[in-house]
Amino acid sequence: MNAAEPLLQARDVHVVLGGRPAVQDTRLTVHRGELLGLLGPNGAGKTTLLRAVLGLVPLAGGEVLIDGLPPGRARHLVGYVPQRHEFAWDFPIDIAGAVLSGRTRSIGWLRRARPADRKAVEEALERVGLADLRRRPIGELSGGQRQRVLVARALASDPRLLLLDEPFTGVDVPTQELLNDLFGRLAADGKALLMTTHDLAAAARTCSRVALLNRTVVAEGGPELLADPEQMLRAFGLDTAIGAAA
Repeated sequence: MNAAEPLLQARDVHVVLGGRPAVQDTRLTVHRGELLGLLGPNGAGKTTLLRAVLGLVPLAGGEVLIDGLPPGRARHLVGYVPQRHEFAWDFPIDIAGAVLSGRTRSIGWLRRARPADRKAVEEALERVGLADLRRRPIGELSGGQRQRVLVARALASDPRLLLLDEPFTGVDVPTQELLNDLFGRLAADGKALLMTTHDLAAAARTCSRVALLNRTVVAEGGPELLADPEQMLRAFGLDTAIGAAA
């Protein structure tokens, strides 16, 4: 793939769930070295679009390409940070073990981790500031620590594309600042990041570009788009548009 081409391309993506369109005719690109924020109201299709990129939901139309490959052939290129409630925090495992699970595809099922796998885990833990807590059971972690575990787990596979589903929801200010800085450094290192978020302020600070989604992309541009009441009205409705303009 040409380095100037987008790492992620979603072309006229259409997803139907329960007999109803969840995402319609959506076009989206993410280049290496950028963090694209995906914002929209509840039920707008943000998480569904991430799952379509992962190949976890079938497309009713359009296509997704990751470095020129369809999702089923590009899973080794993608790291995914789900919403925290989707992870089994009651599983009897420590932080290092949870992060190591992000390398299952590389290690193989029921095989022992290699020195390279252990090194990747340690590097991921260092990046999220959890190296000193590597042996702490995940059931004892705070919300912010759990979010950092999920980010480290995704980074352990050294992905080219990182998908982040609401990473700032319910985390404390120090964790949000750490993640803001980390995501910026990952983009500077040439990673492509796609992040869903409800946090307009965090998106304005962190994202190099934003897209407003309400089943389809209704507007796209720089972070200054979030201060445009007309575009926010199209995506979110009156209350959020007024708040953005204030």
